[in-house]
Amino acid sequence: MAQTEKKGGLLRKSSASKKPLKEKVVLMYDEIFTTEDPSKSNPRFWEELFLMKVNLEYLEGKLEALDGEELMKIKDNINCLFQHCIQALGEEHPIRVVNALQTLCALIRGVHQKNKSTSGFDIINMLVGFDKAELCMKNLMESLDSLLCAEGSESLKSLCLKLLLCLVTVTDNISQNTILEYVMINSIFEAILQILSSPLSRREHGYDAVVLLALLVNYRKYESVNPYIVKLSIVDDEATLNGMGLVIAQALSEYNRQYKDKEEEHQSGFFSALTNMVGSMFIADADEKISVQTNEAILLALYEAVHLNRNFITVLAQSHPEMGLMTTPTSPIPTTPVTPLGTTPPSSDVISSAELPLDADVQTSNLLITFLKYSSIVMQDTKDEHRLHSGKLCLIILTCIAEDQYANAFLHDDNMNFRVNLHRMPMRHRKKAADKNLPCRPLVCAVLDLMVEFIVTHMMKEFPMDLYIRCIQIVHKLLCYQKKCRVRLHYTWRELWSALINLLKFLMSNETVLLAKHNIFTLALMVVNLFNMFITYGDTFLPTPSSYDELYYEIIRMHQNFDNLYSMVLRISTNAGQWKEPASKVTHALVNIRAIINHFNPKIESYAAVNHISQLSEDQVLEVVRSNYDTLTLKLQDGLDQYERYSEQHKEAAFFKELVRSISINVRKNLAFNTLSQELLLKEFSTIS
Repeated sequence: MAQTEKKGGLLRKSSASKKPLKEKVVLMYDEIFTTEDPSKSNPRFWEELFLMKVNLEYLEGKLEALDGEELMKIKDNINCLFQHCIQALGEEHPIRVVNALQTLCALIRGVHQKNKSTSGFDIINMLVGFDKAELCMKNLMESLDSLLCAEGSESLKSLCLKLLLCLVTVTDNISQNTILEYVMINSIFEAILQILSSPLSRREHGYDAVVLLALLVNYRKYESVNPYIVKLSIVDDEATLNGMGLVIAQALSEYNRQYKDKEEEHQSGFFSALTNMVGSMFIADADEKISVQTNEAILLALYEAVHLNRNFITVLAQSHPEMGLMTTPTSPIPTTPVTPLGTTPPSSDVISSAELPLDADVQTSNLLITFLKYSSIVMQDTKDEHRLHSGKLCLIILTCIAEDQYANAFLHDDNMNFRVNLHRMPMRHRKKAADKNLPCRPLVCAVLDLMVEFIVTHMMKEFPMDLYIRCIQIVHKLLCYQKKCRVRLHYTWRELWSALINLLKFLMSNETVLLAKHNIFTLALMVVNLFNMFITYGDTFLPTPSSYDELYYEIIRMHQNFDNLYSMVLRISTNAGQWKEPASKVTHALVNIRAIINHFNPKIESYAAVNHISQLSEDQVLEVVRSNYDTLTLKLQDGLDQYERYSEQHKEAAFFKELVRSISINVRKNLAFNTLSQELLLKEFSTIS
């Protein structure tokens, strides 16, 4: 008997003795693509259609093949199909509902493809008709809301979320997607929250729900009142907020785990052996190959939660015992292809293993620790555009955290100590830190470590000025809290001081190259003012008097860098030019640092001469410093502990618009590749063969 092959909606016998036969659903689609009403010749046409397995590829292809004029001719039939899909969503039998949901996905995507090229072509009119749009979309949203909130099939809920993601992302710029007006009017916010608050629903659908919410929040957020923003900002239900935090933590944990796995592969592989033989000349190349796709979609969700909802701040420090007890979902989650911008949902293994087995500090993992580890990975390589965006978003999130009073309270809490293994970039001049030797410290120490790490590792030709400014601002905001609340943090401040001085040295060494692209004086002023903050208020927040002495020691030891900086800014501020004013601000800011150097250096030289010592030890210099504080005169500088609060709309709107556009494109790509397969759905509803 000849084998039957199926291809492109055709049934064909391999002997090729007869013409190819079209499967019945394809014949029915063909009837819809005529100007005649298909139900005239067959009154049960629509009823039968939704019993047929959907051929997504054929239906979308058929829509895309028509030009705008041809599509307008069959508009009535398209409207009719759309309306019957919505009616079928209310059917009792799940097979009809599944087929209706998938048909809607194909319709929306197919019609949208035409919208790209045809001017004046309205997607809403083409799908439902203007006269019926309001009622139809209301019915559609109510049906989806009911399906998401019902205790029925998890597969149906999954498909509802896919359809909603399909609806939201049909346009690259979601704010130009007029269909979303109906999603604003007929809110599904409560349905999303219900998914996040229920452990079972969250395991199955949490990722899609969180990404959907993040996208909806960004619809015309600066132009009109977005109900999803308003509602997200006032959520105070603990189970819901914890659920959202857990979904984000799992996705970031999965990224961290994949990176760690790849890193271990490199260390144990042939390339590692070759590197050890030849030396460290290949270390940069080796690191570049350790690349895991970043996940901007889930990071955007974290940002919106932190930025909009004060109650979510508490979730950052909540440990998740549930993460260690997760079991794999009953229905496997499809594997998503790798895309340039990570919108890939975590695979099922993240839910079973989560983050907890990865660390020695199993009991003390939380969302903030996971996020800091994620940040330490993506901020290593900012040459790649996606990682640059990811790194920027990480710093924006940390900026929001550093400004929040409650967040600062738990960041600096001495009773909440953690061991955080941040990833450090391989560098030739330093050894890899042993993770096991890390002390348990307040979380703010890990944030400061991350900032120091960034400062030290990104002094390069393609200088990421914007990220450096954000980094210094975060340190400044943390210091302002410590000064205000008199928190004496036991931290290795010398590492920060050393990093800041080396940054100033780099700016001076590369003055000509950097000035062609950046105003380096803004950054230099911020760095100098951090030192001024330590000099003026350090006695209120540095852990011990000897820490304050060590600050003076570092300034005196590295005085040549400050002298050179003063010479540079004096030279530029005395010449007419575009940098005159910003350079003169740095000149004025250096007054106390220069006073310290000019006061103590002669005293140190005198001490050395009297005691016939050619080179003083650190202890001897510190002795001179301690005995000469009384005669030092410093100027009081205003505004050192003041800062401008973060504002998204005025400064970051363009960044978020582009970021959301990238995420929208990639969510759509992922949906197109793998998430609408019927096999799992039909297995679940196998009562109809």
